[in-house]
Amino acid sequence: MLILTRENDSRVMNVHMDEQLMTVELMDGRSLSVPVAWYPRLAAGSPGQRKNWQPAAAGYGIYWPELDEDLSTEGLLQGAKGILPQLPV
Repeated sequence: MLILTRENDSRVMNVHMDEQLMTVELMDGRSLSVPVAWYPRLAAGSPGQRKNWQPAAAGYGIYWPELDEDLSTEGLLQGAKGILPQLPV
């Protein structure tokens, strides 16, 4: 009998991005891909800016300093989309 355990490690190991998809590799071997278009700051960034990421929040997040964008692995796993704040008119 197979017993399932909850020993997932959702810390970020690596991030790959092209014009369409961002793929995040997690420490436990999972990979998830999401459309870059879901995150307006990333979509507006240059390939070089999108490539310049660093782990954040003890590895449970990703930060792009040049784009001032933070994403959490929890949010990515839940399918949360990014939004830009509305400026007052």
